[in-house]
Amino acid sequence: MESYVLDCLLCLLPCSLFFLLSLGLCWPGFCSWVNAAVRAAGWKLWVTICLILELKPPETLSGQTSFGPRLICKPSALARYLLQHCGSLTKAKLADWPWGDPHLKTVSSQMCGEHADSIQFTREHLLLKDGGVVALDWVTAKRRWEVKKEQQSGRKAIGCFTSTPPVLLLIPQSWGGTTPHLQRLCQQAARQGFSVVVFHHRGTAGSPLTTARICEFGDPADLEQAVVYVRSRHPSSVLVAVSEGSGSAVLLSYLGERGSSTCLTAAAAISPVLLGQLWFESAMPPIYRWGVLFHRKMQLSRYVSSLRGILDVDRALRSSSLRDFEEALFCSPTEKASPSTERNPASPSLRGLTSAAAWALGDRAYPAADWESYWGRNEPLRDADEVAVPVLCICSSDDPLLPPASMLPVSLFQSNPYFLLALTDRGGHCGFALDADRQTGEGRTRSEDEDEGIWSHIAVLEFLRVASDFLKEAERDWNSWRGQQEVNSVKGQKSKMNAAAMPRRRRGAMMKRSRAQPAGQSSVDDVDGESFTWKRCMTGGNRWRSER
Repeated sequence: MESYVLDCLLCLLPCSLFFLLSLGLCWPGFCSWVNAAVRAAGWKLWVTICLILELKPPETLSGQTSFGPRLICKPSALARYLLQHCGSLTKAKLADWPWGDPHLKTVSSQMCGEHADSIQFTREHLLLKDGGVVALDWVTAKRRWEVKKEQQSGRKAIGCFTSTPPVLLLIPQSWGGTTPHLQRLCQQAARQGFSVVVFHHRGTAGSPLTTARICEFGDPADLEQAVVYVRSRHPSSVLVAVSEGSGSAVLLSYLGERGSSTCLTAAAAISPVLLGQLWFESAMPPIYRWGVLFHRKMQLSRYVSSLRGILDVDRALRSSSLRDFEEALFCSPTEKASPSTERNPASPSLRGLTSAAAWALGDRAYPAADWESYWGRNEPLRDADEVAVPVLCICSSDDPLLPPASMLPVSLFQSNPYFLLALTDRGGHCGFALDADRQTGEGRTRSEDEDEGIWSHIAVLEFLRVASDFLKEAERDWNSWRGQQEVNSVKGQKSKMNAAAMPRRRRGAMMKRSRAQPAGQSSVDDVDGESFTWKRCMTGGNRWRSER
């Protein structure tokens, strides 16, 4: 009898537990306790996995909300205008663990995509001066329902849905390819009316390598020709650019070398590599280092037969770090040119280039003498003082691919009015996922507009619009002031002629006039009370420079 009762109890035990669990789930306190327990168990498991993979684990599971981005910049009229009209730069509730984990966001933004099939590109191959070829992928026209939806939403963008829409030039990572992060940015920009084009370096993303030359880390020569071509194709449109990760090296180098003569109106860099040499020399987590190295070696292996004898390909394929790989290709001891032949077009150290191509490339036609000299001509911020357009850099303190945030060149952003830094406490590398509660709290869900989940996309597109509006207003004020000066000059000349013809009279009381500004200036007080002037550069078209 006892065994029979025991068997009955054992049979009823699962049903009883299920019944008790159902009753517990109806109690809010029990549900919150279960969620906290599962969350704590998952966090401990994830910390163990991070330690095994030699990744930096999340520090705590306190559930604290993000404090939002911190804007670091020099007080100026542009900074004040951005703070007034670009709310996304200072207000953002980023996702907490697990959806906001830096490693999960980094992997999902660079490898796991959701929009690969929803975006269609039309590819163009641009023939460069040295015979090389780069690829330009234009996002195809949007569906009518997307355009109608965007018009109903009432969002404002620079020239969107007009005959001359703004052109957004996207620059991917230095190792090439369109990541899911970049695809989502393409989709959101296209929905806001931008004409989007993605620039691909030679030999990357299916672009053929027609010359025995691979671009150096900070070489903007190919990008410069691509920008000129895009400008010739859309001469009346506003041209802006956004870089992703290590692609910022080429963008910042281009802005520094071109200065006020650039065709870009504004630019932004998401998770940028600001200090190239430090990035290559810093220790990167093994899983990321081997992933980047594997991708670069796979690209290089496609052209081994063509590049062997010109570059030290075998040494590069045997390298175990990003520095060894870069140094083997561009600082190979077997290719060092002596001082007497460094600028001789007939030197055998030209890497298979013609004399005309070598003359156009200058020092880059020759391998660097050593690692230090290589960064003397490839450091992204080597010509930062010459940048003449607003540049926004978005960085995260927990970025696993970049050096610590304490190594950021904060002094540059505090002294140069054209550079602005939006620093967040979380976000990973090109992640910056928004909290789901924020999205639902604003009356929309992720299913309605899935791209709204990336804060960096919202901030970048809004910054480009606001910065362009600021420069347009400054130029309009300057043109009106110049026209008024011309009218006053004509009136002054006529009054002088009339005064010379009339008999001299006794001088009366003179009216005090405010001191006129120099020609070509539009002044606005900055945020700390000082006078900040945006001056039009006469050699760069519609470009503006700042003066104290």
